This record gives sequence, structure tokens and C-alpha cells, in this order.
Amino acid sequence: MTSARSEEHGHRDSANDEVAQSGLVPQLGTMLRALWAAPARNVLVALATTIFIVVAVTAYGQIRLNSWNKPFYDALSHRDFHQFLIQLGVFAIIAGLLLVLNVAQRWLTEMLKLKLREGLTLDLVHHWLLPRRAFRLTNAGPMGINPDQRMHEDARHLTELSADLGIGLLQASILLITFIAVLWALSSDFAFHIAGRVIAIPGYMVWAGIIYAGSASFLSYWVGRNLIGSNAERYAREADLRFSLVRVNEHIDAISLAAGEADEARRIKVDLEAVLAATRRLITGLTNLTWITAGYGWFTLVAPILVAAPLYFSGSISFGGLMMAAGAFNQVQSSLRWFVDNFSTIADWRATLLRVASFRRAVILTDALHDVESRIVFADGAAGKIKIENLEIASPAGCTLLEEPIAEVAAGERVLIIGEPGTGKTLLFRALAGLWPWGAGRITRPKDEEIMYMPRAPYLPPGTLGEVLAYPRKVETFTSRAFTDALYLLGLRRLVPLLDASRRWDRELSEDEQQSLAFARAVLHAPPWLLIDEVLDSIDDDTRARVLSIFATNLKHTGIIHIGRGKTRDALFARVLHLIKDPTIRRLARQGAPVARATTPAQRSAADG
Repeated sequence: MTSARSEEHGHRDSANDEVAQSGLVPQLGTMLRALWAAPARNVLVALATTIFIVVAVTAYGQIRLNSWNKPFYDALSHRDFHQFLIQLGVFAIIAGLLLVLNVAQRWLTEMLKLKLREGLTLDLVHHWLLPRRAFRLTNAGPMGINPDQRMHEDARHLTELSADLGIGLLQASILLITFIAVLWALSSDFAFHIAGRVIAIPGYMVWAGIIYAGSASFLSYWVGRNLIGSNAERYAREADLRFSLVRVNEHIDAISLAAGEADEARRIKVDLEAVLAATRRLITGLTNLTWITAGYGWFTLVAPILVAAPLYFSGSISFGGLMMAAGAFNQVQSSLRWFVDNFSTIADWRATLLRVASFRRAVILTDALHDVESRIVFADGAAGKIKIENLEIASPAGCTLLEEPIAEVAAGERVLIIGEPGTGKTLLFRALAGLWPWGAGRITRPKDEEIMYMPRAPYLPPGTLGEVLAYPRKVETFTSRAFTDALYLLGLRRLVPLLDASRRWDRELSEDEQQSLAFARAVLHAPPWLLIDEVLDSIDDDTRARVLSIFATNLKHTGIIHIGRGKTRDALFARVLHLIKDPTIRRLARQGAPVARATTPAQRSAADG
């Protein structure tokens, strides 16, 4: 229970950190820049302009409908049946036109939501999938957690709320301006008669509406001001729960084999409890807010009549005028109360805006992560040579470095880099690939020469088997014979008839077949350089024999760097480099924590002690 509480407090701190760095204007600016750069920009402008026109015409129709109240109710009070029928006909015309405008506004609103989501999601995906950014974002702290949630659910929710709230605010503003003029005209010369004294209050009903709605807005803000943080926290916890469920589903084989279902259920329960706790806090805030919104909502049923009653009883207006004044007051205070009626939705919108804007900013600025750290220099050099100079790779666990200060690999040469477990072999692989820039030293790669990278677990994208082999190029780049030959060389002849079949190959094939398919991809692409992360250490002997044969024949001109364990040594590799670990130097901070460096011998000795 203690660990669960600690985890919950950590989650809450993360959500509070986001709220602390919130700023409405900068976040709105970020979103507007994203939408302005979107391909759908012109469509968005056209939709917004059309919606403005429709809302303005609708407001005019509502003024005409409000004016209709006076002759209609006067006809009723005078029992004038002929005039009553005429006014019913007028009502049918006005209501029919308003109905058409309402339908048009609904269609335009939904189309605006659609285009907003298209523009925002494409912008987020574009920045996220720029070279190296998605990987680096995973090392950017809490902002790199669950990016799918922010680009999918949060982006959808933000665009829908933005459209609804934006159009609602526009409508409320136009109605406020127009009906204030009506109310002012009705009560422009109103005066109270108290104890023989005359107290004139020009525009009495306007001021009454402002005071009424202003008090409701102030109380709503005061009671519900914590809802933004509560919503942000709930969304963060929902994302954590979703990630846990997806993770269990993806690794259900290993979990079942280890009989770990109970442990996974416990972990999911912790995440669920965090969601429920965040939701309970949100429910409490919404309940408290409902006392204000519902209370004012019920009182609003009689408030317009009460405010207009002095005009009616003083003889300033007729019964029809009373109903007209009540309708205009309703429109004014309803417009002024827009903030009250939508406060919980605004809090939800602010929380969602915070998550999406913070994510977009983090994606764009992720290359500046740990900017205080020194960086590895990546340079383009002459063709046919990879050069590594004084390489030190900083990580939170310490420094990974090559024992040899300078290493050159020539075209077609095969070099083995060995290291004991825990020395950071995958970290070296990522640094050589340019994914991990933090540290020191220089890596010079041949300009305009392709380097194919082979991680421990091969990536098999969705699509046909031919698309998997050709990835990231197009299938049309290679001949059908080239695909067949590559599969035959790796002992995958059974897959030849399936080249045009589209399946989940990461689930369809065994681990050995997936590794073989990765080498078949290398045969197909025949790159000038191949960088491998421990793959030769994990494949079976038959596959390894095939791969070594391919290196000696089909890929004899390919330069190969294999990062692995010492047992991989054989005649394939002409040279061996050594990877070592020094945990006392160039320690990378964790999520902005202070960086501890020990660079002198005395400092290293103190750190070792």
C-alpha cells in the first residue's frame, strides 16, 4: 500500500508540474501556429468565416423572434384572435429560417471539428516522427510517456471542445451585444420611486443582468478553480492505465509462462486506484460546482420576470412588453453566464490544451534535452571510412567508452566491439546510430553512404512480407527475383509464396525467423555499412552459419561493425575493440536532476569510495 501511495503521489506531482508550467496565451499560440501551418488551413478559415456569418444571421433571427413576443402576447391579452393567427404565421416563418440556420451551423461545427483534428494530429505526428525525435522524446522524462494518448485521444478531445466552446463563445458574444441594445431601450428611462424620491437608473435591466451573471461567474470560478488540475491529473492517470493494459496484452505469453498474472493484476490495480482517486477528486470538484450552476439555473426561471416586474407594474410596458423584456433579459444573462454554464467544460478544455500544447512543445524542443551536457560530435566524412575518436557516452548510470581512443573502420572491413554485461553495448549502438548524442568525442560517418542498423529485436512493420523486406523503401525498388533470392539464402523458402500476404509478421513468425528476415532485408538492400547490436550472439548455429556465409559472399563489400560478447570472435572479424564502463564520469542527470561529474583522479577515487 505504501508503494502504491508513493506511486500515486509521483503521478500527482507529474500532473502538477504540467499545470505549474501552463500558460494560456503561449499554449494557444502553439496550437494556432500548428493549425496555421496545416494543409487544411484554407478550409479551416473558410469554415470559421461561414460559421461566423451563420451565427450572426441566427442572432438577427433571434432578435426578430424576441420582438415577436410583444405583438403575440398583446394579442393574447386583448383576445384578438385574428392578430393571434397572424403572429402564429410570423412565428412559423422565423422559426423555419432559424431551423435551417441551426442545421447548417451543426454541420459546419462538425466539419470544423474534423478539420481541426486533421490539422492538429498531422502536425503532432509530423514533429514526433522527424528523424531521431521520437526516440529522444522517450528520454525526456514524463513528457515522453504515452505519446499515443496525447496525439490520439487528447488531440481529438481538444479539437472537439475547442470547436464547441469557441462557437458557443462567439454566439454568446453576438447575442450579448445585440440584446443589450434591446434591454437598454426598454429600460432607458426607468426610475424607482422610494419614499417620495425618484431614483433614475438608465438601462436598469442591463445592469441587473450584468450583476446577476457576474456574481454567478465569480462564484463558479472560486468554487471550480481546481478543476483544471484535477482534469489534467485524471487524463495522465487514464493514460497510465491504458499503457499497462496494452503492455500486458503485448507480453501475455511471457507473463503466462512465468505465472505472473497475479503480479500484473496487482500492478494494474495500482494504476486503476490512481485513476479512481483522481476521478474522485474531480467528482468532488464538479459536485461543488453544481451547487452554483444548478442553483443559478433554477433561479433563472423567475429572475427575468422579477427584474422586469417594476417596469410592468409602473405601467411602462404592456404584458407583451413584459414578455419581450423577460426574453431579452434571458438572452443577455444567458450570454453573460456562458462562463458559468461551461466552467467544467472550460476546465476540461484547459487541461487537455495543457497536455497537447506541452507535448508539442516537448517534441519540438526535445533536441535540447540535457542541453547543459556536452555532446558527441557527429560529422560527415570521406566515403569508405567510419572514424570514432575519444568516445564517451553519458548516461544516468555513468559513462560508457571505448578503450581504444581512436578507431577507424574501412570499407568492407569487419570489426567486433566486445563488452561485458552492463557496459552499455546497446547505448554504444544508439550513439553510433546518432540516436544518443550525450557525452563527448567525435563520430565521423561516410557522407552519402547508407548505414543499415540492426537492433536486437527486428522491427517488422505492418504490411505485406515484401513491404517488410523492402522497408523503408518501396517494394517497386527491387525485383521479385531479389526478394526470392534473399529468402532462399536465409532458409526462408516457405515464405516465398507469402510475399504479397499482409499479416502481423511480428506475431506470425518465430523469433529465429524474424532475425533471419532481418538479415534477408540486409541481403536485399546490400548496404555499404551494417551496424549490428548483439544479433549474432542470439541466433541459432544454422542461421549464424548462413549469415557468415552471406557476409563472405553476397555482402563481401559491406563494412560490418558488430557489438556483442567475446564469444562471437571468429575469422570473420579482423579486429576487436573493447567497450568499458566508468560510472564516475559524465553521469547524465535524470529528468533535470543535478549532473555529477568526476573528472580528476582524486574525484574518481572519492566517487569509488
